[in-house]
Amino acid sequence: MRPSRLLPGAAALVLAVTALTACGSSSDSGDSGATGGTGGSAKSPAPAKLTVWIMRGSMSDGFLGRFKSDFEAGHKGTTLDIQIQEWDGIGQKITSALASNDAPDVMEVGNTQVAQYAASGGVKDLTDKVTDLQGADWIPGLADPGKIDGKQFGIPWYAANRVVVYNKDLFSKAGITTPPKTRDEWIQDTTKLNTGGNDGIYLPGQTWYALAGFIWDEGGDLAVKDGGNWKGALDTPQAKAGMEFYKRLQALGKGPKDSDEAKPLQADVFAKGKSAQIISVPGGADAIIKANPAMKDKIGFFPIPGKTADKPGAVFTGGSDLVIPEASRHQELAYEVVKALAGTKWQTDMAKEMSYVPNRTSLAGVLSGNEGASVMAVGAANGHATPNSPNWAAVEANNPIKQYMTQVLTGADPDAAGKTASAAITKALNTAS
Repeated sequence: MRPSRLLPGAAALVLAVTALTACGSSSDSGDSGATGGTGGSAKSPAPAKLTVWIMRGSMSDGFLGRFKSDFEAGHKGTTLDIQIQEWDGIGQKITSALASNDAPDVMEVGNTQVAQYAASGGVKDLTDKVTDLQGADWIPGLADPGKIDGKQFGIPWYAANRVVVYNKDLFSKAGITTPPKTRDEWIQDTTKLNTGGNDGIYLPGQTWYALAGFIWDEGGDLAVKDGGNWKGALDTPQAKAGMEFYKRLQALGKGPKDSDEAKPLQADVFAKGKSAQIISVPGGADAIIKANPAMKDKIGFFPIPGKTADKPGAVFTGGSDLVIPEASRHQELAYEVVKALAGTKWQTDMAKEMSYVPNRTSLAGVLSGNEGASVMAVGAANGHATPNSPNWAAVEANNPIKQYMTQVLTGADPDAAGKTASAAITKALNTAS
């Protein structure tokens, strides 16, 4: 899922089969970063023109220009044709490309879309490249969605996730000098902040990605694999516990119980200076400042607290993976592109340029000096993804999770509401698309 889909709504902020024969490892660590992905190959692929699909808004022109020049310099005679794709209608366009005999060589896809595309059979299995790409260090929320039935089809590229954005002035006035690190501390501080006409937290009732994190912290999930089928899991004790915590937190503010963070835009609400906290991607600060420039020096960030201080709360990881179509005519060079983009050099460049979380946990330090992104990287270490079903989009289309949340927040029996929502999820995930 691309970072811009981390928040719902049009105005929301910014989200493999046969073995490939690569050109050898670039170093003992298998990291292409030091050389821009060329590596010390024993055999160089023949020069070619490679087509690379990148989604609009994912990368700056500066980053793409630097990468293109560097890659072509290291692969004499090879040309990269980087084509920018629109998100609207991209699903059908990618599906058609994967089924054709003239597919691009490398494609960026939303991390939660990998299962859908892999089901078509047109995506290369890159399982044997995981070690070469230092996959043991990948962020789980990017790596897991790219892995289908034990095979790695999607290679993690970049990530973004939610944090707590807070009003430093309101925290100071409440005597809170250190952001909370546990759920209990978070409730205590938010209770203290929820006074004098201020919201302790502005948390709309249908912020379902936040709920998912609380459920994951309890050891549950939104849906689970049950034999060959999927089964909704909002009727489990773990989901009930996650929802109970959400209800406690949501009550410490005036957020509507029947809408999400896009209606109204929570950045606009926070910009009024009466809400102590919101749950948002760090980029949400830009919209807050645009709405109220006086907020510029009042905004801080901290990871969503976990149940214990030694581990941040679970978060949904949005972002993108890289895939290689089976129909690519330049398999070796396509892998070299993926390896370079996933390696230290270009992960570092991308993180600094775009304020994204790099694909590897050990690279989180490259974001030092960028408060929001650094905090986001801390949370990303406990990142998760939505259930890895090719039909997950059908769940979001009529989102029974949102309906379940509003029902519980307005007094419905959580067990009954959970059973109804789970049944709807089960039906959506097991209906042929």
